[in-house]
Amino acid sequence: MELKLHKPICFFDLETTGIQVAKDRIVEISILKVFPNGNKESKTWLVNPEMDIPAETSAIHGITNEKVANEPTFKELAPKVYQMIKDSDLGGFNSDRFDIPLLAEEMLRAGVDFDMKNMITVDVQTIFHKKEQRTLSAGYQFYCGKSLDNAHSAEADTMATYEILLAQLEKYDDLENDIKKLSEFTTRKRNADFAGFIIYNKEGKEVFSFGKHKGKLVEEVLANEPGYYGWIQGADFPLYTKKVLTAIKLRQLNNKF
Repeated sequence: MELKLHKPICFFDLETTGIQVAKDRIVEISILKVFPNGNKESKTWLVNPEMDIPAETSAIHGITNEKVANEPTFKELAPKVYQMIKDSDLGGFNSDRFDIPLLAEEMLRAGVDFDMKNMITVDVQTIFHKKEQRTLSAGYQFYCGKSLDNAHSAEADTMATYEILLAQLEKYDDLENDIKKLSEFTTRKRNADFAGFIIYNKEGKEVFSFGKHKGKLVEEVLANEPGYYGWIQGADFPLYTKKVLTAIKLRQLNNKF
């Protein structure tokens, strides 16, 4: 089976220094680009995160400080990564909640104006969880009948994710082989930012999803409590969240004139 595509889709996986989107860094990235004609292109890079990799994290993915000491930084790799994904949609395993937000942070830190306005996403984990409730290794065994050797290797996880999606399409008759439909199926909630601090309500308006202003319209909060904007900009929120908040503030200012 081949995916029915109108544009390329890049399946990708990250190995990182940890799980905090705003603080942690990429140590390995693997991308499998699938084209509408069925052709594929793959790249895997080790990355010097310019910070210490905790021993407990190295124990999971096997990437140590010594292994990446002479590898390029993400800032050096960012133009190549962006060139590969900029014309594509994105797919991954738990990618909507982790890989995409962290990739966006790294891109913005590297000075790349990463934006997903023209991209849609397919999170294969969501299909799996909605249908079977399992992990990547179990999913690979369940759908593909294979053991996932080298689990927590970005390249192995990326290839397994792609194969699982194809197997899911074969298995579930009600799952449509259309990237837009798959994206809709795998979207848990509509986020304005990747991390979910700002979400859309039923009317399509941006609202805060946390703190004392949870559920309130962002524009109303910025108008009534201008200092809240400055607090978020100065606090430890993801860069993309700050970028989205700034865009809302600028839109609000422009609408006054």
